Amino acid sequence: MVEAWIGLGANLGDAEGSVRGALRALDGLADTTLLRASSLYATPAWGNEDQPPFVNAVACVQTTLPPLALLHALLALEQQFGRVRDPSLHWGPRMLDLDILLYADQVIDLAELTVPHPFLHQRAFVLVPLAEVAPGLVLPGHGRVQDAVMQVDPCGISRLEG
Repeated sequence: MVEAWIGLGANLGDAEGSVRGALRALDGLADTTLLRASSLYATPAWGNEDQPPFVNAVACVQTTLPPLALLHALLALEQQFGRVRDPSLHWGPRMLDLDILLYADQVIDLAELTVPHPFLHQRAFVLVPLAEVAPGLVLPGHGRVQDAVMQVDPCGISRLEG
């Protein structure tokens, strides 16, 4: 069993409902248990800013799935929630986005998967929720979450009620 951290986000349809549903669905993945999750946060779009704001959260799961099997399970969940990937649209709007942020303390560099997530240390929309539930977590090559979150701009990020 390993702990893996998953980033969740959505900005189309019922984004809040999709993220909450995805959190429940993570607990239903084969050989995987949801250990904890952050609050949901309203966040401005990142990268391509010409789109609706997002709802973001992070979750920690315990799993026996190897990294690529976990990735494929997450991609299948995205499809269940209506995600259609458009390779020509980078950082665009989406029904649901699930990213493996960390997989134990492993560094993975494959064509299909890079862990730690390559932009993890730059994204306030991930670091703010991560700091809520795991401030002492170490980001390989970037130190603790509680230090990394101090290096990003949290402007426009707010915790959602409920």
